Amino acid sequence: MADPSGSQRQSLYKPLGSPSWKEAFRQGCLERMRNSRDRLLNKYRQAGGNMPGRTQNTLLVQEVMEEEWNALQSMDGGPEVLAQLEQPMDLAVLEEIQQELIDQEQSIISEYEKSLQFDEKCLSIILAEWEANSLICPVCTNPQS
Repeated sequence: MADPSGSQRQSLYKPLGSPSWKEAFRQGCLERMRNSRDRLLNKYRQAGGNMPGRTQNTLLVQEVMEEEWNALQSMDGGPEVLAQLEQPMDLAVLEEIQQELIDQEQSIISEYEKSLQFDEKCLSIILAEWEANSLICPVCTNPQS
């Protein structure tokens, strides 16, 4: 015999076999962020790499979250997701996802900055070596400056 309160309790949980919209949203956002790496780096370059404070942390995060949210709504069951979002816990999940994306964005930017520093160091070593050793002309074999 089924208890009426049991069916109410069961309705609070996600149905078996269906993916959680939260996890689908999280995975979609992370995938979009990975695929938008070039967009992120272009925005970072346009900003000159010296954006102060919180603005630097969210070059692309808001766009990625909005794109994924729109994609999630267009899927089957989109209105159901909106109805479920009213819970305060879900807002905390969205903030957690946003923080994950910010961390990933910072990781990409940090990796890019390390790459730039390495390139600059290599270039300065090459230039220093070039200035230290004069070139020898292959035609007349005289040192050139």
